[in-house]
Formats: sequence, structure tokens, C-alpha cells
Amino acid sequence: MENIKHIFFDLDNTLWDYRKNAEFTLKKLFKDFEVEEKYGISFQAFYAAYYEINDLLWKGFSAGTVSREEIHQRRFTETLAKLNIDDIDLGLAIEKRFMNEVAESDYLVDGTEEILHYLKGKYRLHILSNGFKAITHQKINNCMIKDFVETITTSEDAGIAKPHPTAFQTAINQSDARADNSLYIGDDWIADMVGATGFGMQAIYFNPLNETHPWIDEVPVIDQLIELKEYL
Repeated sequence: MENIKHIFFDLDNTLWDYRKNAEFTLKKLFKDFEVEEKYGISFQAFYAAYYEINDLLWKGFSAGTVSREEIHQRRFTETLAKLNIDDIDLGLAIEKRFMNEVAESDYLVDGTEEILHYLKGKYRLHILSNGFKAITHQKINNCMIKDFVETITTSEDAGIAKPHPTAFQTAINQSDARADNSLYIGDDWIADMVGATGFGMQAIYFNPLNETHPWIDEVPVIDQLIELKEYL
């Protein structure tokens, strides 16, 4: 890819393994709150319901139809409701513990360490995430990613989530990059690929789950981070 000086990464499920870290944390909370003992629900059923609800809420957040506060209020209360558990207090208690503890886990997506070492010195590296600001910084500061990135921008900094161009412009403003010398790498087709290319950045789609989309011809697709060496 030509004329690239700056690389902006999404964080969750691109470098920091949100799925693995969330599952690890929720297994602990599921046990601590005795959900199976009290309600006869397996962890597998609980996690599947959480995964579906969380995904829908974050898609709504990217679309501007769900607020940050609604994610906090609804994520686990709706997970429990999907399992026929009517306990708002329990849902909010799980949310509070989850937010306090998930960033303490530090599982990274396979290939993160190798690719960051490979890119360091060749490009200037940055994070642009739709995640919560405090948690995003905590995640990065608790792992090796902190030693490789120059700037960290979140949707809270921008006042709006990706794919809105203001999110990308805010990240550009926090560095000395330009859209035409920047590349965006992320795992969310709409927020990351549609957002970045619409803003004028080049982009590479990280697609480990083999999702299908109305592909953009000029956007390469990889399913392992190490494949970035073929383009950079």
C-alpha cells in the first residue's frame, strides 16, 4: 500500500481480544453471583445471550441509536431477561463488576505482538476505538500495546462513534497524520471499513470470523494479523 505513514487500529477484537477477555471475566462473575445455582442457567446459555445482546447494543451505538448509558443499563438486564430472569438489580450489579474487571484481562488477538514489532519504526501507530474512554486506556495500559502506539482516540473524545467522519477526523487531529497518508485496520465492516474509506483513508479488513459483506474492491481482507506483512 502506497504513501502510508500512519496506521490506525481498532482495539477490541482487532488487537485486544475482547471475546476472550469478556468470556474469562464473565465466567468469574457467573460463578460469583451464583447464577446457575439460583436460576438453573448454564454459563454457555448465559454467554450466548450476552454475546447476542451486546453485539446488538454496540451496533446501535455505532448507528447512533443507542447511548453509552443505555449499554450500561441494558446489557446484562436484557441478557437475563432473554433467559427469563427478571432481576434488574442483578443485571446492573454484573455490569458494574464487569466494567471494573474486564480490562484487567490481557489476552491479545493472535499475532498482535509479532505484527506490532514488525510495524514499529516503519509506521507511526495509533488506536481509534468506539470503546469507553477510561476502559480503553486501561486495556492498553495493562498490556504491551501501550509500548507501540502514539495516540489513543475514542468515540468519547470525538463525541460520536465510528463510522461518523468526526471520529476519524478527531483521531487525525490528535496526531499529525492526514487521511491520505493513513491506513485503518479493524474488524467491523461498517464502523471501520465503510467509515475509514468514506473519510478518505485506505483500509484493511480484519475478518477472522469470515463474515460476508458487500465488499469494497480496494479494501483487502485478511483473517490473520500476520497477513498484514503482505501489504505493509
